[in-house]
Amino acid sequence: MSDEANPFESLQEQIDDAAAYLDVAPDVIDRLKHPERVLETNLSVEMDDGTLGVFKAFRSQFNGDRGPYKGGIRYHPDVSRDEVKALSGWMVYKCAVVDIPYGGGKGGIVIDPADYSDGELERITRSFAKELRPFIGEDKDIPAPDVNTGQREMNWIKDTYETLENTTAPGVITGKAPDSGGSAGRVEATGRSTMLTAREAFDYLGKDIEGASVAVQGYGNAGWVAAKLIDELGANVVAVSDSSGGIYSEAGFDPKAVKDFKTETGSVTGYEGAEKELTNEELLTLDVDLLVPAALENAIDGDLAKEVEADVIVEAANGPLTPDADDVLTERDVYVFPDILANAGGVTVSYFEWVQNRQRFYWTEERVNDELERIIVDAFENLVDAYESNDLPNFRTAAYVVAIDRVAKAYTQGGNWP
Repeated sequence: MSDEANPFESLQEQIDDAAAYLDVAPDVIDRLKHPERVLETNLSVEMDDGTLGVFKAFRSQFNGDRGPYKGGIRYHPDVSRDEVKALSGWMVYKCAVVDIPYGGGKGGIVIDPADYSDGELERITRSFAKELRPFIGEDKDIPAPDVNTGQREMNWIKDTYETLENTTAPGVITGKAPDSGGSAGRVEATGRSTMLTAREAFDYLGKDIEGASVAVQGYGNAGWVAAKLIDELGANVVAVSDSSGGIYSEAGFDPKAVKDFKTETGSVTGYEGAEKELTNEELLTLDVDLLVPAALENAIDGDLAKEVEADVIVEAANGPLTPDADDVLTERDVYVFPDILANAGGVTVSYFEWVQNRQRFYWTEERVNDELERIIVDAFENLVDAYESNDLPNFRTAAYVVAIDRVAKAYTQGGNWP
């Protein structure tokens, strides 16, 4: 795993790679490589013992040419300014590649939530919501869950915003619990779009996903849901991992049973059905038909990519491959279906949630899943069309060609306001 690749520089390199195949002015491309603004703030919060905790937090608003800024808030010790800038940029192009009317944003707090009580986390979250208040809104910037955040934190942010604004505005944030205005199908959305991308990829490549061997790196919400849904297609999940390590069984696992074990023990390691335990790097280099990186960015760098033996990679995580890894895997004819398509289910169903909040009319889970499938399948077909018609080197470049073209057109059609 690479600890050195800067995710923001990786994003900019991906944009440059795609721009070479587009008739877009260089100065416009340069504009599309930088965030419009970044909030950096220090949260001062009273701890349970009466001491004062100070936490650095960020919110990046990358581009709003196609609609309000949209993107998650993560709680992690490695959150940094460059990370949220990169993630907010990926959100711009993710929304564009699936053609939903949002820009891109991202936020985070430098914190390990495991070190704090529920009461402390609530105060920290509400403090951040207070700082975000002038910048967010149903038509301005709509946060959502990300790493180590979920419905609980989103409900706290919604309540803080509504209390301070003395209003009711459920669409100010997505990923809420259903009783607080959340959408059916939201929890499974990222894993579901990963499954749909894998299904379409195997069909396009003429491969049979039934019986295919699958390894999933990262067994949080996106990873385990993807594993479950891919398993339901008839594939065989032979390896999974989390931050503690991984497990392998040639006969395969029941993804739900592994998830229950992780919930009970805190890790997938130690699961009785495993033939052996392995490291995350060992999992990433297993000889499998499908590899799903579903953890953090930079999981596979150029050196590790030389050892990857999977035939197809579908990215459930944001930025799990460095640009060097992309180059190596393209040279080795490993098919990589990028994050800005594969994990776009989360933001797509967040869009559905926002629409439902604005209309005060809520959909069934069946409708949510049907609409998500339609959008992901259409986006996949557009990606393939761009890949084939432009003779592009890989599917990531194809996704960015589609996305950048849409964002650039929105900008040029609106004109530049002084």
